Amino acid sequence: MTINPGAAEFPHRQIASQLKERIRRGDWQPGERLPSIPAMAEMFGVAKQTVQRTVDQLRVEGILITKPGSGTYVRGTRRRLNRLSRGRYGAHRGYHADLAARYRQQLVSVRREAAPPEVADAFGVRDGTEMLVRRHIVRADDAAVEVGASWFRVTDVSGTSLERAEAFGRPLYQEAEEVLGKRYASATDTISARQPSREEAEILQIRPDTPVLHLLHVAFDETRKPIEVAQATWPGPMTTLTEEYKIPAPAPAPDPDPGLALA
Repeated sequence: MTINPGAAEFPHRQIASQLKERIRRGDWQPGERLPSIPAMAEMFGVAKQTVQRTVDQLRVEGILITKPGSGTYVRGTRRRLNRLSRGRYGAHRGYHADLAARYRQQLVSVRREAAPPEVADAFGVRDGTEMLVRRHIVRADDAAVEVGASWFRVTDVSGTSLERAEAFGRPLYQEAEEVLGKRYASATDTISARQPSREEAEILQIRPDTPVLHLLHVAFDETRKPIEVAQATWPGPMTTLTEEYKIPAPAPAPDPDPGLALA
């Protein structure tokens, strides 16, 4: 592995391109430790600071992860999110077997908290209104790939199973539909990019300057009243959002007005 000192591209970016290519080829597998920074500096014939810049860049891109006192490792493969939140409902309104096999959801807490502004706005209540929130982490290959939360009105869920700190063995919305007596009829998804909070960066094991994708999912009943407001945050560089849809055929041209033809 070599770099071209006369190239317009900076040396640390040349090294980054070569490391990414080796990872794509499978020379280093997810979870495998890379050579030390001094070893890679000698390998490429550059200063250790140049290799450190490379590692920092690939950490921001979500390709590498650094474990203090242990070394630098290849992060897991890119997570592909097909059809965004629609996937949670599924063709048969249940879990997808392939998703369940790859991702494990861990319930972290169930408690009452003050609603943050975006959740309060979605419910149409004041900022800081007390609501029930169920927080979770989704893991793949022992790495956290999603930080999530589902919010409900306290008046709706008081005394129901949704207040219990337990998983239900079925999608949360199905439990909510049964205990609330309401059907999830429609939903809106709003996606934005931002910097992670300190807690999100720690859980997702990303640098504080690594952007994340944030989803606000609002589910409505048949009267357009919000039932649940869900949040999901993913490491941006490692997340691909894919939406597949049909494109309608062009509408046929209207027949000419016979009256115009006779004029």
